Amino acid sequence: MTWKTDLEKNNTQKNGFKETTAPGTGQAESSNKAAAGLPKMEPTNGLNKSVFHGLWALTNKELKKWYKTPVLVLMTLVQPVLWLGLFGKAFNIGSIFSGSSFNIPGLNIPKAVLDQISNTIMLNTFGTTDYFSFLAVGMLSFIVLFTAMFSGMSIVWDRRLGILNKVLSTPVARGNVVVSKVFSSVIRSLIQAGIVLVIAVLFGMDVSHLSVLGILGSFTALFLLCFGFSSIFIMLALRSSNQNTQMAIINLVNLPLLFGSNALFPSKFMPSWLQAFVNINPISYATDAGRQLLLGATGMATLTFDFMYLVAFAGIFAVIGIVLSWRYLTR
Repeated sequence: MTWKTDLEKNNTQKNGFKETTAPGTGQAESSNKAAAGLPKMEPTNGLNKSVFHGLWALTNKELKKWYKTPVLVLMTLVQPVLWLGLFGKAFNIGSIFSGSSFNIPGLNIPKAVLDQISNTIMLNTFGTTDYFSFLAVGMLSFIVLFTAMFSGMSIVWDRRLGILNKVLSTPVARGNVVVSKVFSSVIRSLIQAGIVLVIAVLFGMDVSHLSVLGILGSFTALFLLCFGFSSIFIMLALRSSNQNTQMAIINLVNLPLLFGSNALFPSKFMPSWLQAFVNINPISYATDAGRQLLLGATGMATLTFDFMYLVAFAGIFAVIGIVLSWRYLTR
């Protein structure tokens, strides 16, 4: 009989193997180790081979960089809040046609009539009587875009610091490395969009059409928007080891994507060549869905088409990003 101490058993278990000794019946063993009186080593079944193995661990690792540094949350909210507080309130188009500032000399038009004319003009132009509300929904898409654009920077820094090589040496699927960064970007963007929405309401956004289903629907559109854009920017960063390249890409596409959409101004009043770009810009469809659900505004397309377009956008680029991760992520 072979006696083993508890320490030896623990060391064996830590190495990922379990011991099976031959029954004390005196029968011959098939292996040399067993014949020599040594324990037989068999691999355990403790290894997690699930497709989603390590996905939440990697996602949480990315989120810790964010929620453990509150100043990052503050910095990402500064720009959209400035747009709401300064641009949104200063660019008060509705006041141009109100009874207090718009009147024809020699005609005593009642203020109520002028206000009715102002509301009609605003409804026909922006789909709502308040430009600030129109802009506020556009800022929700803007904060999502801004967060998604910086998702690729995480891959670059992980590669430069050697963290990516350590992650790739684990049994975690390479596709999960990309998906975890996309999920962390989506979670951050939706939380920030929720904060911006609360701030917009406090600043005077129209809440007459707000509902729980409307908020859930609009945030679903934002989820799809961020999922697609995060996949794009992470895909662009898969082979990059220079953060300056990513910053150059961000600075290049930031304003064209924002101004080439209906986030700040209705697309129907834009030049025809710019409308063509607006009609393929995913930001336009996420913003359009948000305005229909949150403001009750008329849209550039139906809600069904808005969501179909966003689902296709998110799905196509997510698949491309995962496929490329298997090809370009090297150890």
